[in-house]
Amino acid sequence: MIWDWSFAAQIVPFLLQGLWVTVQITLIGMAIALVVGLFVAVVRYSEVPVISKLFTFYVLFVRGTPLLVQAYFAFFVLPSVGVQFSPMITGIVVIGLNYSAYTAEVYRAGIQSVAAGQWEACTALSLSTWQRWRFVVLPQAIRDVIPALGNYLVQMFKDSAILHAITVFELLGHATAIGSSSYRYLEPMTIAALLFLAVSLPAARLIKRLELRLAHPR
Repeated sequence: MIWDWSFAAQIVPFLLQGLWVTVQITLIGMAIALVVGLFVAVVRYSEVPVISKLFTFYVLFVRGTPLLVQAYFAFFVLPSVGVQFSPMITGIVVIGLNYSAYTAEVYRAGIQSVAAGQWEACTALSLSTWQRWRFVVLPQAIRDVIPALGNYLVQMFKDSAILHAITVFELLGHATAIGSSSYRYLEPMTIAALLFLAVSLPAARLIKRLELRLAHPR
Protein backbone atom coordinates (compact mmCIF):
# COMPACT_ATOMS: atom_id res chain seq x y z
CA MET A 1 0.00 0.00 0.00
CA ILE A 2 1.37 3.41 -1.03
CA TRP A 3 0.80 6.52 1.05
CA ASP A 4 -1.91 8.73 -0.46
CA TRP A 5 -1.37 12.37 0.51
CA SER A 6 -4.70 13.48 -0.92
CA PHE A 7 -6.60 10.90 1.10
CA ALA A 8 -4.58 11.77 4.19
CA ALA A 9 -5.50 15.45 3.87
CA GLN A 10 -9.18 14.56 3.53
CA ILE A 11 -9.32 12.51 6.73
CA VAL A 12 -7.35 14.85 9.00
CA PRO A 13 -10.43 16.93 10.01
CA PHE A 14 -12.30 13.76 11.03
CA LEU A 15 -9.35 12.52 13.05
CA LEU A 16 -9.08 15.90 14.76
CA GLN A 17 -12.70 15.48 15.83
CA GLY A 18 -11.72 12.16 17.37
CA LEU A 19 -8.75 13.81 19.07
CA TRP A 20 -11.07 16.36 20.64
CA VAL A 21 -13.24 13.55 22.02
CA THR A 22 -10.12 11.89 23.41
CA VAL A 23 -9.09 15.12 25.12
CA GLN A 24 -12.56 15.50 26.67
CA ILE A 25 -12.48 11.93 27.95
CA THR A 26 -9.04 12.50 29.45
CA LEU A 27 -9.84 15.78 31.18
CA ILE A 28 -13.18 14.71 32.64
CA GLY A 29 -11.91 11.23 33.50
CA MET A 30 -8.88 12.69 35.25
CA ALA A 31 -11.08 15.07 37.24
CA ILE A 32 -13.05 12.05 38.47
CA ALA A 33 -9.85 10.16 39.26
CA LEU A 34 -8.38 13.06 41.23
CA VAL A 35 -11.48 13.68 43.34
CA VAL A 36 -12.40 10.05 44.01
CA GLY A 37 -8.77 9.05 44.53
CA LEU A 38 -8.25 11.79 47.11
CA PHE A 39 -11.38 10.79 49.00
CA VAL A 40 -10.35 7.13 49.00
CA ALA A 41 -6.82 7.96 50.16
CA VAL A 42 -7.96 10.16 53.05
CA VAL A 43 -10.53 7.64 54.27
CA ARG A 44 -8.04 4.77 54.06
CA TYR A 45 -5.35 6.74 55.88
CA SER A 46 -7.83 7.83 58.56
CA GLU A 47 -8.75 4.17 59.09
CA VAL A 48 -12.48 4.77 59.18
CA PRO A 49 -14.06 1.51 60.43
CA VAL A 50 -15.43 -0.79 57.72
CA ILE A 51 -15.27 1.90 55.02
CA SER A 52 -11.47 1.85 54.98
CA LYS A 53 -11.48 -1.89 54.40
CA LEU A 54 -14.03 -1.54 51.61
CA PHE A 55 -11.92 1.12 49.92
CA THR A 56 -8.83 -1.05 50.30
CA PHE A 57 -10.67 -3.83 48.49
CA TYR A 58 -11.82 -1.31 45.88
CA VAL A 59 -8.25 -0.25 45.15
CA LEU A 60 -7.00 -3.83 44.99
CA PHE A 61 -9.87 -4.95 42.77
CA VAL A 62 -9.61 -2.08 40.30
CA ARG A 63 -5.83 -2.28 40.03
CA GLY A 64 -5.98 -6.07 39.72
CA THR A 65 -8.39 -6.21 36.78
CA PRO A 66 -7.81 -4.89 33.24
CA LEU A 67 -9.41 -1.62 32.17
CA LEU A 68 -10.88 -3.38 29.13
CA VAL A 69 -12.67 -5.94 31.32
CA GLN A 70 -14.08 -3.13 33.47
CA ALA A 71 -15.27 -1.29 30.38
CA TYR A 72 -16.95 -4.41 28.98
CA PHE A 73 -18.64 -5.09 32.33
CA ALA A 74 -20.01 -1.56 32.57
CA PHE A 75 -21.17 -1.48 28.96
CA PHE A 76 -22.55 -5.00 28.47
CA VAL A 77 -23.41 -6.33 31.97
CA LEU A 78 -24.73 -3.35 33.94
CA PRO A 79 -27.53 -2.60 31.41
CA SER A 80 -28.96 -6.04 32.18
CA VAL A 81 -29.65 -4.84 35.75
CA GLY A 82 -31.03 -1.48 34.67
CA VAL A 83 -27.86 0.62 34.82
CA GLN A 84 -27.29 2.04 31.36
CA PHE A 85 -25.64 5.19 30.03
CA SER A 86 -24.31 6.34 26.68
CA PRO A 87 -20.98 4.86 25.55
CA MET A 88 -19.27 8.22 26.13
CA ILE A 89 -20.48 8.61 29.72
CA THR A 90 -19.80 4.96 30.46
CA GLY A 91 -16.27 5.26 29.11
CA ILE A 92 -15.52 8.43 31.07
CA VAL A 93 -16.80 6.98 34.33
CA VAL A 94 -14.98 3.68 33.84
CA ILE A 95 -11.62 5.22 33.03
CA GLY A 96 -12.05 7.81 35.79
CA LEU A 97 -12.80 5.19 38.44
CA ASN A 98 -10.04 2.95 37.12
CA TYR A 99 -7.45 5.66 37.52
CA SER A 100 -8.87 6.74 40.89
CA ALA A 101 -7.42 3.54 42.34
CA TYR A 102 -3.97 4.55 41.12
CA THR A 103 -4.26 8.19 42.15
CA ALA A 104 -5.42 7.03 45.59
CA GLU A 105 -2.13 5.20 46.04
CA VAL A 106 -0.21 8.27 44.85
CA TYR A 107 -2.07 10.46 47.32
CA ARG A 108 -1.44 7.94 50.09
CA ALA A 109 2.29 8.06 49.39
CA GLY A 110 2.17 11.85 49.52
CA ILE A 111 0.30 11.82 52.83
CA GLN A 112 2.78 9.40 54.33
CA SER A 113 5.62 11.67 53.25
CA VAL A 114 4.36 14.51 55.45
CA ALA A 115 6.76 14.82 58.38
CA ALA A 116 5.58 13.51 61.74
CA GLY A 117 6.30 16.91 63.24
CA GLN A 118 3.55 18.43 61.09
CA TRP A 119 0.99 16.05 62.55
CA GLU A 120 2.25 16.75 66.05
CA ALA A 121 2.00 20.48 65.44
CA CYS A 122 -1.63 20.06 64.39
CA THR A 123 -2.35 18.26 67.66
CA ALA A 124 -0.49 20.88 69.69
CA LEU A 125 -2.51 23.66 68.04
CA SER A 126 -5.77 21.74 68.65
CA LEU A 127 -6.72 21.88 64.99
CA SER A 128 -9.88 20.09 63.97
CA THR A 129 -9.69 17.13 61.61
CA TRP A 130 -10.88 19.32 58.73
CA GLN A 131 -8.32 22.05 59.50
CA ARG A 132 -5.56 19.48 59.80
CA TRP A 133 -6.22 18.00 56.39
CA ARG A 134 -7.21 21.20 54.61
CA PHE A 135 -4.48 23.57 55.76
CA VAL A 136 -1.54 21.40 56.78
CA VAL A 137 -1.44 17.86 55.40
CA LEU A 138 -3.00 18.00 51.93
CA PRO A 139 -1.17 21.12 50.66
CA GLN A 140 2.17 19.43 51.41
CA ALA A 141 1.13 15.98 50.23
CA ILE A 142 -0.41 17.13 46.93
CA ARG A 143 2.58 19.32 46.08
CA ASP A 144 4.86 16.30 46.25
CA VAL A 145 2.69 14.07 44.06
CA ILE A 146 1.71 16.51 41.29
CA PRO A 147 4.36 15.11 38.88
CA ALA A 148 3.14 11.54 39.43
CA LEU A 149 -0.46 12.63 38.87
CA GLY A 150 0.63 14.39 35.70
CA ASN A 151 2.17 11.17 34.42
CA TYR A 152 -1.14 9.42 34.98
CA LEU A 153 -2.85 12.15 32.97
CA VAL A 154 -0.64 11.35 29.98
CA GLN A 155 -1.19 7.63 30.51
CA MET A 156 -4.95 8.12 30.62
CA PHE A 157 -4.81 10.07 27.36
CA LYS A 158 -3.24 7.04 25.68
CA ASP A 159 -5.41 4.46 27.46
CA SER A 160 -8.57 6.21 26.28
CA ALA A 161 -8.09 4.31 23.01
CA ILE A 162 -9.29 1.20 24.86
CA LEU A 163 -12.76 2.73 25.03
CA HIS A 164 -13.08 2.19 21.28
CA ALA A 165 -14.00 -1.38 22.28
CA ILE A 166 -17.31 -0.12 23.73
CA THR A 167 -18.10 2.05 20.68
CA VAL A 168 -16.75 5.33 22.02
CA PHE A 169 -15.67 7.21 18.90
CA GLU A 170 -12.49 8.83 20.14
CA LEU A 171 -9.35 9.14 18.04
CA LEU A 172 -8.81 5.43 17.47
CA GLY A 173 -12.52 4.95 16.85
CA HIS A 174 -12.48 7.54 14.10
CA ALA A 175 -9.35 6.02 12.56
CA THR A 176 -10.87 2.55 12.58
CA ALA A 177 -14.13 3.79 11.06
CA ILE A 178 -12.25 5.53 8.26
CA GLY A 179 -10.20 2.42 7.60
CA SER A 180 -13.29 0.20 7.54
CA SER A 181 -15.15 2.41 5.09
CA SER A 182 -12.22 3.09 2.75
CA TYR A 183 -10.30 -0.17 3.15
CA ARG A 184 -7.23 1.96 3.76
CA TYR A 185 -5.70 1.74 7.23
CA LEU A 186 -2.21 3.08 6.54
CA GLU A 187 -3.12 6.76 6.53
CA PRO A 188 -5.72 6.90 9.37
CA MET A 189 -3.71 4.73 11.76
CA THR A 190 -0.47 6.57 11.04
CA ILE A 191 -2.05 9.99 11.49
CA ALA A 192 -3.80 8.82 14.66
CA ALA A 193 -0.48 7.66 16.08
CA LEU A 194 1.13 11.00 15.18
CA LEU A 195 -1.72 12.90 16.85
CA PHE A 196 -1.27 10.84 20.02
CA LEU A 197 2.43 11.67 19.95
CA ALA A 198 1.76 15.34 19.21
CA VAL A 199 -0.15 15.64 22.47
CA SER A 200 1.53 13.13 24.79
CA LEU A 201 5.17 14.04 24.13
CA PRO A 202 4.83 17.79 24.82
CA ALA A 203 2.66 17.00 27.84
CA ALA A 204 5.31 14.65 29.19
CA ARG A 205 7.97 17.33 28.76
CA LEU A 206 5.83 19.89 30.59
CA ILE A 207 5.30 17.46 33.45
CA LYS A 208 9.04 16.86 33.64
CA ARG A 209 9.67 20.59 33.87
CA LEU A 210 6.98 20.89 36.53
CA GLU A 211 8.63 18.08 38.49
CA LEU A 212 11.97 19.89 38.43
CA ARG A 213 10.33 23.14 39.46
CA LEU A 214 8.49 21.60 42.38
CA ALA A 215 11.47 19.61 43.59
CA HIS A 216 12.69 20.85 46.94
CA PRO A 217 15.06 19.48 49.55
CA ARG A 218 13.67 17.77 52.58
